Amino acid sequence: MPDGELDEAFEVGRACALAAECGRDLRRCAQMYGGLFPAAAFDPDLYTSLTLAGAFSSPWSTAGGLKVANRAALWVLAVDRLVDHTSTDRDQVEDLVHDCLAVADGAVPRAAVTRFLADLRDELDTVEDFGRLHGLWRDQLATMLTAMARAWVWRDRRDVPTFGRYVDNADSRGSCFVDLSHWIYAGDEWARRHLDELRPVSAHVQRYLHLLGDLASYRKDVNWGDLNVLMLGVSRSHVADAMAELEGEAADLIGGLRERSPRTAAYLRRRMGFHAGFHGVAR
Repeated sequence: MPDGELDEAFEVGRACALAAECGRDLRRCAQMYGGLFPAAAFDPDLYTSLTLAGAFSSPWSTAGGLKVANRAALWVLAVDRLVDHTSTDRDQVEDLVHDCLAVADGAVPRAAVTRFLADLRDELDTVEDFGRLHGLWRDQLATMLTAMARAWVWRDRRDVPTFGRYVDNADSRGSCFVDLSHWIYAGDEWARRHLDELRPVSAHVQRYLHLLGDLASYRKDVNWGDLNVLMLGVSRSHVADAMAELEGEAADLIGGLRERSPRTAAYLRRRMGFHAGFHGVAR
């Protein structure tokens, strides 16, 4: 086997082993919050896909270094399910948003979803810089929850968004919240000191992932009654063109990070590449 292929195989093997170790942590984590992760919605494949995404986006990390990113991603999915499939009216959605933000500010959690968030907050608080960065983290959390609440209104089809508004609401995907949590917990010193600069780049990647996720989940969204970009009167080719533009713009932004924080740049680039490959979308 040529040396290049051997090196590539080693990296793949290491990332898979890392994902397996992270998967054990996520399954233990899910067991701690009774009822929040029903098996029908959170099957073994879901945990595998989450941990593979983390491991291949940051293969140089340890399982401990990816702990917050993976748990944040799992928590985002739990909140998304509660908003989309458990809440029956707008008041319930707004109450959930209020409770989550209160816990982010230090309130005592009253339900499994906020207990998980409190534990995530407390884990982040083990990082010395979290006191300084808490406001940014709380702001990103609020932005994500507001976007989820807006998407719930759109799902009711009484206020169907334009394609542009839908893309701009990509914070409902939650990947920026995951990125920010990861950089606070396990990012390098440059990343922690330049989060304001990194957030717009992360947001560009998030828009791409938002559309990519919709293309991959269209049939499921139809069955579940969820809103999907292809329900807005746009074609797959139009969405693909928009994704190509977003990918190019994101690549330019990521390129500007390479000299200052090579691993941060690689993390963002690999996130896009992994998800495109995982969902079978040509680039």
